[in-house]
Amino acid sequence: MKEIKLSGLDQSVFTEKLENGLEVYMIPYTNKTNYSMHYITKYGSINQTFIPVGQKEKITIPDGTAHFLEHKMFEQEDGMDPFTFATQSGTSSNASTSYQITRYYFEGTNCFKENLDYLLTYVHSPYFTEENVEKEKGIIKEEIRQYDDEIDWILDEELRKSLFQNDATRIDIAGTVESIQKITKEILYQTYNTYYQPSNMVLFLSGCFDPKEALSVIKKNKALAKAGTKEPIREEKEEEPVEVNRKEYRFSFPVVHPKVAYGIKVPLPKEMDKYKFYLYVGMILSLLFGLASPFRERMKKEKKMTSFYYERNWVGNYLIIEFYAESPEAESLIEELKKELRKGTWKEEDMNRLKKVWISSEVLMVDNISATIDNLLEDLIDYQKLIPNKVEIYQSLNNEELKEVYHSLPLDNDCVVYVDPSTKEME
Repeated sequence: MKEIKLSGLDQSVFTEKLENGLEVYMIPYTNKTNYSMHYITKYGSINQTFIPVGQKEKITIPDGTAHFLEHKMFEQEDGMDPFTFATQSGTSSNASTSYQITRYYFEGTNCFKENLDYLLTYVHSPYFTEENVEKEKGIIKEEIRQYDDEIDWILDEELRKSLFQNDATRIDIAGTVESIQKITKEILYQTYNTYYQPSNMVLFLSGCFDPKEALSVIKKNKALAKAGTKEPIREEKEEEPVEVNRKEYRFSFPVVHPKVAYGIKVPLPKEMDKYKFYLYVGMILSLLFGLASPFRERMKKEKKMTSFYYERNWVGNYLIIEFYAESPEAESLIEELKKELRKGTWKEEDMNRLKKVWISSEVLMVDNISATIDNLLEDLIDYQKLIPNKVEIYQSLNNEELKEVYHSLPLDNDCVVYVDPSTKEME
């Protein structure tokens, strides 16, 4: 068992890679009474074309298979589902699917070893039949249709369709009513056997527990011991061009005020550390568009927006910058936003103040057992490694490099999606 100290945070991560390839990360706390355990496979909605374990020919699975598979893992052959098991011990259990991962988790204050053993057991005990697969299609169909009236969800989807030409993040994680009809028991088993191998999975444990006892439970778990092989995953993904797919898109929806989404597609610059680049772009966005920024104050005063937020996310080696707003003057707001981006002015003292805020946030975050897991998982997914010296990296950020990153941003590689008020359904 290896100890990795999170520098400047008075916290350590204990890690061990088992013989079957499973990576285990444990963050024990002495001042907590609760715990959180997250079992994760590096398989999400974007993993669509691959050669199944034990076969030679590639297949392309229907959109929404990852999400469908997550649902079906909650149905066990013995009739005991994770929700019921968790309730018996006064804990909670759930799961989620994203573009890149699927996670299953338990959170509670007691029965740590029992819940850990059960978590490993049920995730490595798939039970798919023709009957239960068909039954699930009706459930997921209704779930998909619930989002037909969620304009923020639709706006995000349309922005991704504008940003990407080939990348599978253009596609809804849940798929479509039509695509899930093509999912079969055989497809689920092929997918499960390929991506739910321990060597493609990560287990995070955080909170009140003993790492040695936890490892003992993990190594004795019978279902895990019988699980899959360490066969390399052979998959195929289309290369994503630098250019956005469409510059402007507009549709109507029954909303009270117009909405707008604006995106910029930024390739990772050569010879630039990926994590530092992410931080610098975040710093630029915060300085120009943060809660206390002159831009926000001016737009509110001029009544050009009623809501506004931004975010940044990695999609492969593209950093996607996204802005979302509700505005009675959407076109004017976007023009003002573009001007602010191109002006790109800030004070060095504001940049240094922001560094201190980020360091303080990191210190506060490490006291939250679930947030710590999310933070470390993000490291593994986006950067393929843990980053234990984040405080030191924050301290190293400087205004000269910040300006260099700002001037490297391809601000014209952008797109905008407008939502106009309408009394009829989306066109």
